[in-house]
Amino acid sequence: QVQPVESGGGLVQAGGSLRLSCAASGRTFSSYGVGWFRQAPGKAREFVAAINRSGDRTYYQDSVNGRFTISRDNAKNTVYLQMNSLEPKDTAVYYCARSLYAGGTSLRDLRDYPDWGQGTQVTVSS
Repeated sequence: QVQPVESGGGLVQAGGSLRLSCAASGRTFSSYGVGWFRQAPGKAREFVAAINRSGDRTYYQDSVNGRFTISRDNAKNTVYLQMNSLEPKDTAVYYCARSLYAGGTSLRDLRDYPDWGQGTQVTVSS
C-alpha cells in the first residue's frame, strides 16, 4: 500500500501562490499515476489535476488549467502542485491520491484511486 502525505497548504491572499507537496510512504509512487483532488465545505470531492507515471502527460480541471501545474520527481517519490493566481473559489481541502493506473484518462476519475492522503487546507482570502 502507498500512503500519500500532503504538505504545503495555508492561507494566502487572492492572486497569490502556494506549492503543495505529496510524498509517498510505504511503496513507491513511481509506478502509478497520481492525482490531486479538492473538497470545499458542503461540496463533493472533485478532480483538480493528475500526472502519469513518467510525468510526461498531465490532466487538469478546466477551472485550474493555466493557473495550476502538476509535476513529479520520482527520485524523491514526490508529486507537486504549483498553484498560481489563486482565487477564493480555490479554497478547499486538497487531497493527493495514488491511482490504480499508470496513466490515461482514468486519472480524472476519483473512483480509480485506492490510496488517499489526509488532506491539506488551502484558504484563499479576497
